[in-house]
Amino acid sequence: MNNADGFEPINMDLSRVVVARPQDQRWQQAPQAPIERCVLEREAPESGHATSFVRYLPGARFPVHSHPLGEEIFVLDGVFSDDSGDYPAGSYIRNPPGSSHAPYSDQGCLLFVKLHQFAVSDTATVRIRPDQQDWRAGIGGLRVCPLHEHQGASTALVFWPAGEVFQPHQHWGGEEIVVIRGCFRDEHGDYPQHTWLRSPHLSRHHPFVDQETLILVKVGHL
Repeated sequence: MNNADGFEPINMDLSRVVVARPQDQRWQQAPQAPIERCVLEREAPESGHATSFVRYLPGARFPVHSHPLGEEIFVLDGVFSDDSGDYPAGSYIRNPPGSSHAPYSDQGCLLFVKLHQFAVSDTATVRIRPDQQDWRAGIGGLRVCPLHEHQGASTALVFWPAGEVFQPHQHWGGEEIVVIRGCFRDEHGDYPQHTWLRSPHLSRHHPFVDQETLILVKVGHL
């Protein structure tokens, strides 16, 4: 249902599974051209809460702006830059509540961005480039790189070797996935590169892959 100003929330029913495969994604020009956005979930404008893919075309620059409730970024392709440095593909960035910056990209980049979704107590600034990733053995043949954890919600990269089958499991606090490369699968379908998948609290599935696959995973935040 639309509110009085005609705004309609996008994908904010957290009780259902939402899948946005590349062929289903709708890209729009941002006011700060040359930047394009594909909004995946969004609350009312005054909340600032949004999850999106964001594409900076070569030379794109964004004005200085602040993040009252934080910003979380994963660089999917290209090089993202701001006043703190350059971040190549595979970099993970957390700008805490109250931070500000003026981002840009000289060569262009593709980002996964979550805005205004931090707990007020989550004040850590995080900068993890690919050469700083701490990979650890996971269950079976999985490899896991933890990125951030706060009050039971965590974010990590998970590498799946070809042919890996994980145990059936349930998601306490939900699960959110971005497929970085390869194709993630479960009994409900196939999720190719750059698919966004959100599963609600207490949802279940039995995931597996046929080819090497890398995913970004957030759990416990829904």
